[in-house]
Amino acid sequence: MLFVTPLRILILCTGNSARSQMAEALFNTMGGGRVIAESAGSQPAARVNPFAISTLEEHGIHWTGHSPRAMDGLETQPWDYVITVCDHAREACPLFRAQTVTAHWGMRDPAEVLGTDDGNAARSGRPTSSFAAGSS
Repeated sequence: MLFVTPLRILILCTGNSARSQMAEALFNTMGGGRVIAESAGSQPAARVNPFAISTLEEHGIHWTGHSPRAMDGLETQPWDYVITVCDHAREACPLFRAQTVTAHWGMRDPAEVLGTDDGNAARSGRPTSSFAAGSS
């Protein structure tokens, strides 16, 4: 039996309340054990955006994430990929070891969308669709 070490992916955004939490859930669910994803933020929010959680659940992805957390100290862990999903996190991103691949997948923050709860919930699905489709 062939044993393959799972890829370790870290997703960073500003608040760790929507985009990075959603990406973490998507990678862990769709990776089927081949991926271990975690997420953090440069300025963690007080809580995870409830629209992010409900959008994931509407797409059949059960959120088992964590409270928003800071990226402090994560640069000392071994990551195969570090992905920033907003410009603020890219600017605040610490230096990682040379073997780590870094990428930037900038996208709008669904937590910043103004409007009614129904409208926000509908618009918060965009990051899920973008990640699932593999586009940026």
